[in-house]
Amino acid sequence: MKTTNAWTLVAKRELSVRLRDKTFIGSTLLSLVILIAVFGFQAWNANKASTYDLAVTSQSQQMGQVVADAAPGIDDKVTITLVDVADDEAAEAAVMDDSADAWLHQTDDGWQLVGKTEVSSSLQDISTQSISTAVLTANADEAGTDVAALQKGTAVTTDILDGDAEQQGIAKAVGFGMAILFYMSAAIFGMYLAMSVTEEKQSRIVEIIATSIPLRHLLFGKLIAAVALAVGQLLLYAAVAIVGASFTDWGDMLPGLTSGLIWFVVFFIAGFTMIAALYAVSGALASRQEDIQSTSFPVTMLLMVMFFGAMFATGPVVTVLSWIPPFSAILQPMRLVSGEAQWWEALISLGILAAVTVGVILVAERIYRRALMQTGGKLSYKDAWNAEL
Repeated sequence: MKTTNAWTLVAKRELSVRLRDKTFIGSTLLSLVILIAVFGFQAWNANKASTYDLAVTSQSQQMGQVVADAAPGIDDKVTITLVDVADDEAAEAAVMDDSADAWLHQTDDGWQLVGKTEVSSSLQDISTQSISTAVLTANADEAGTDVAALQKGTAVTTDILDGDAEQQGIAKAVGFGMAILFYMSAAIFGMYLAMSVTEEKQSRIVEIIATSIPLRHLLFGKLIAAVALAVGQLLLYAAVAIVGASFTDWGDMLPGLTSGLIWFVVFFIAGFTMIAALYAVSGALASRQEDIQSTSFPVTMLLMVMFFGAMFATGPVVTVLSWIPPFSAILQPMRLVSGEAQWWEALISLGILAAVTVGVILVAERIYRRALMQTGGKLSYKDAWNAEL
């Protein structure tokens, strides 16, 4: 093979080894099972029908019937069945022995639901809405007016001045998932890359490899393989998540998320490549596997700052960081989903991120080549930069 194509051989070898690694296969399958289980449970829970037994006495039977009749109109998956009891003591006994899920009775201030250890939120919501409407209607009749007149001017709605309210909520949820995926992928694949580099250096195999191919091709091949594996795993998780979300309440939101997810994949490739190059350098600086934790500490801290910055940064800070690599790899797609950024802003930000990534790779390549052949102990970045080939 020509040395100009040596990086392809390295990439194929790294991919082959990783795809046959039982740990990698097992962790990927486990993650898929967890994803499927989460979305499966949400889909099942969203479509699950619930039946509640509501204990009522002769004094609360009429209002209980109002609640039972209103239930299908408020939540078509909920059915409320009335349990007639003789008095309050019998109602308490029915709740305590699980013959009824709750007991409805009137108090001086209105109506009360009494449960054994808790009252279901669905039952509480339905009761609150139906009883409020019934009482308002009765009060309106007594006052010689109607419910609409009584409620006029009482509605409270929310809005925001910057962006769309619904998109802001979606952006937060999607942004959290983006940050988690980027952090986990970069940390796992980056550490694997660092360990692979150190293993070759510690075993002196790299000295044999260096006689056959340029060391920069060794670095480029490893980076390409790591990016391919990370992106492939990301797309696999995304496909399962999209299919799973289509069976939940998120299904209607998927069309609006598509462009944001595509942008995230593109930004992910650029940002992940930068982090992977830094992890490769961390591996080259170490002479033993035990040294990797300390040599990779700066990169790990950078990842953590990126993650927490994406989670907790707000206002102008988000806008500024979304233009600064590598923070832009997470924050700019989040701004696109929320409607805060336009496509041309993302394009410019991506160009900046790509340019910085290329610069980091060039610097990393110099340090990598010089550090990889130094076996006298753990190196600093300065020592590696000035080392002789």
